[in-house]
Amino acid sequence: MNQLEWGFYKQCPHCHHYLRLTAQQRINQVVDKNSFKQLELNMTTLNQLKVPEYDDKLAKAKDKSGLTEAMVIGTAQIKSQRVMLGVMDTNFMMGTLNTTVGEIIKQLYFEAAKHKLPVVLFIASGGARMQEGIYSLLQMNTILNAKRNFDQSKQVSINVLTDPTMGGVSASFAFEGDFVIAEKYTQIGFAGRRVIETISTEKLPIEFQDADHLKQHGLLDDVIERSEMADYIGRILKLHQEESSC
Repeated sequence: MNQLEWGFYKQCPHCHHYLRLTAQQRINQVVDKNSFKQLELNMTTLNQLKVPEYDDKLAKAKDKSGLTEAMVIGTAQIKSQRVMLGVMDTNFMMGTLNTTVGEIIKQLYFEAAKHKLPVVLFIASGGARMQEGIYSLLQMNTILNAKRNFDQSKQVSINVLTDPTMGGVSASFAFEGDFVIAEKYTQIGFAGRRVIETISTEKLPIEFQDADHLKQHGLLDDVIERSEMADYIGRILKLHQEESSC
C-alpha cells in the first residue's frame, strides 16, 4: 500500500490501526463513484425529556459533523450491485442511538423492502443516547421489528461493525444481519473494559472485545481490512444475486 492509499483509508503506516471515519469518508471508500443518492428525511431530534444542555450538544454535533443526526442512508452501488446503504457517524455524539437514528434505520429497511434491494449497514456507535432515556432504548426492539419485516422481502442484509460498536446497539440490531462482519481493529462489546474489570475485579485479556477475538469465538462471520471491504461486500452481493436468480 502506497502513501496515497494509507491516507485514503486513514490507516497508520506504522501500527496499521485505523482512524475513525466520517459517514462521507466511508461512502467514498466503499461505493462506486458518484452512485450514492442520499435519502432526504424530514426528521428533527427533539429534547423530549427536557434534559439540560442537550439542545446545545445537538447544535455542536451538527456543526462538528455537518449532519443533522448520526446516520446517513440512501441508495448506492457497490461493485455495480445496487443496495440500500446506511452509515453511522461517530462524529455526531459518538453515533449514539436515539429516536431519530432509530427512525432512520427503520426507514432504511422499509425502503429496501419496498424496492427489493439488499441492505448494507455500517455500524459505529457508543450505544443508546442517555439524553433520551427510555425513548432510545425502545428503538432496540422497534428496529428489530423493522428488520423482521424486511426479511420477508428475501433480500440479503450485511451488517459491518466498525469501531466502536457498543452498548444497546451491539445488544440489538448489530448482530441481526444475514452476514455480520467487522472491520479489523474494531472494538465490539456492551460495557467497556474498565467498567467490567471494576465490577468483576478480574483482569481482562488484551484481546478482549477485539474483532478478531470475537471471530475466533464464532460471533462474527469474518473480519476484513478496510482496503478490502468494497470487494468483499461486492462478492457477497453478487453471489446472493446469482443465488436468487437460480
